[in-house]
Amino acid sequence: MNPIVRSGAAARAGALLILLGPLVSWLAEFITAAAWQNPPYSPLYNWVSHLGLTGPAQTAFGQVANSPLGAVMDTGWVTYGLLLIVGAFLVFDPRKGTRPIGILILAVLSGVGVSLVGIFQGSSTNVDNGLIAFHTFGAQGVMLAGNTMAIAVGAGGARIGLSRGRSIASIVLGTAGLIAFPLFMADVFTGRMWNIGMFERAVIYPIMTGHALLGSSLAATRRHHATRPPAPPEAQAAN
Repeated sequence: MNPIVRSGAAARAGALLILLGPLVSWLAEFITAAAWQNPPYSPLYNWVSHLGLTGPAQTAFGQVANSPLGAVMDTGWVTYGLLLIVGAFLVFDPRKGTRPIGILILAVLSGVGVSLVGIFQGSSTNVDNGLIAFHTFGAQGVMLAGNTMAIAVGAGGARIGLSRGRSIASIVLGTAGLIAFPLFMADVFTGRMWNIGMFERAVIYPIMTGHALLGSSLAATRRHHATRPPAPPEAQAAN
C-alpha cells in the first residue's frame, strides 16, 4: 500500500514535534493549574481557557478566574499549535494524494485554532472589545478539526504506518470527541454550564491523545526504518 508519509530524518523530527505538542500543553496545564490556589482550580468545574487568563482575578463566563501563571498556559497552547503544524508538514507528503492533503489542512486548522486560544484570551475584556471572536473561532475550530483529524488519521492508518489497534484507537478518540462537542455546546448555550471543564476536556483530550498516539507511532516507525539493516545485494537485485 502506497504510504502517505515521508521518510528520513525530517520525518522523524516531524513525528517528535507532533508528539511533543500535546506533552508541552499538558505540562503547561499542570503547572498553571497547580499555581491557581485562590480558590483551588477544579478541572471538572473551571473552564480550560480560564487557565490562560493573565492579570488580577476576574469574572468571565460565569466563573471567577485567578490564574497567576496564565502566560505559561498561553505559551503552551501557542507552542502546541506551532509544533503540530510544522510536524505535520515534515511528516505528511501532499504529493501522495488527497488524504495527506486533507490531514495537513486539518492539522493547520487545529494548530491555528489552539494558537488563537493562547493569543486571544477568553476574558471579559475581550468580550467587550470583540476580540473574543478569535478565541471562540480558535477553540471551536480545534475541537472540530482536531477530532476530525484523528478520524482521518485512523482511517488512513495503514498508509501512515499505524498498527490496526492504533488506527482503531485514533478513530474512537476522534468519534468520542465529536460526540462530546454538541454536549459541551449544549451545556454552554443552555446557560447551565454544569461541570463545564469536564465537558470541555471530553472534547479536547481526545485530540491531544490522538496527536500523542500519532506522533509516538510515527516516531517508532521512522526509528525502525532508520535502524533496519539494508537489504543484501541479492535481495536488491531480485527487487
